[in-house]
This record gives sequence, C-alpha cells and structure tokens, in this order.
Amino acid sequence: MPVRSSEATWEGDLKNGEGTMALGSGAYEGSYSFLSRFEDGEGTNPEELIGAAHAGCYAMALSNDLASEGHDPERVHATANVHLDMESLTIDTIELVVEASVPEMDESTFMEYAEGAKENCPVSRVLAGAEITLDATLV
Repeated sequence: MPVRSSEATWEGDLKNGEGTMALGSGAYEGSYSFLSRFEDGEGTNPEELIGAAHAGCYAMALSNDLASEGHDPERVHATANVHLDMESLTIDTIELVVEASVPEMDESTFMEYAEGAKENCPVSRVLAGAEITLDATLV
C-alpha cells in the first residue's frame, strides 16, 4: 500500500511568520503565509492544495467508474472550491464542479456516476466532515 508524504515548515508567529510546503514527489514546493491563507497574498495555502487533491481524485474516480462500465470518457475536468469559514476556522464546504465529455451517455445516467464518484472517491471520504456539493455538466 503506497504512503504519500508532504511537508511544511512554519517560522514565526501566525500573522508575521511565513512557511514553505513541499510535496514528497518534488513536483511542487512553495511558500505560504497568513496573507496567502486568510487574505489575498502571494503564495499557496493548505485549502488550495486540498482542492487540487480533491479535484484530481474526483476526476480519476469518475473516469474510472465510467470506463469500468463501458462508458469511455473523452475528458473529465474537475474544480474543487474549498471554503474556509473564518469564524470557526473550519473547512465547511467544498464545491465540486465537473464537466465531462462521455459519448452516447444521457444526462440522468451521467449524474448517477457523478454523484457516486463524489461519495466514493478516497479524498471525498476523508473530507466527509465538510458539506460536499456537486455541479456536474455533461458536455
């Protein structure tokens, strides 16, 4: 069973400090700060990385579910909008937005697959404490 790792270092206090985050694969390393997390400063933030993980996992899960049943998707594009409630400092909502091109598939059948992937992709399951909404479009 694979184990994936990422790391972060923070130096200083919350408002004036700064940090770096790096993926274990080396594919990404970048800075983060109070401003990049809670305002509009430069750099990344944990929520943005969670969004990338969720969108990537969801797109793969939906593609796999479709293909496993003989509905070969041409393209699945997913976006995950991660909402951080500033009062409770809780990720309370994640909006999954997906567009997929699946030849010869009707909208109703597509929605069944889209909802199934939302419920069952590994990242959705680990983030189940947040409300996960879905806006899916078959193109």
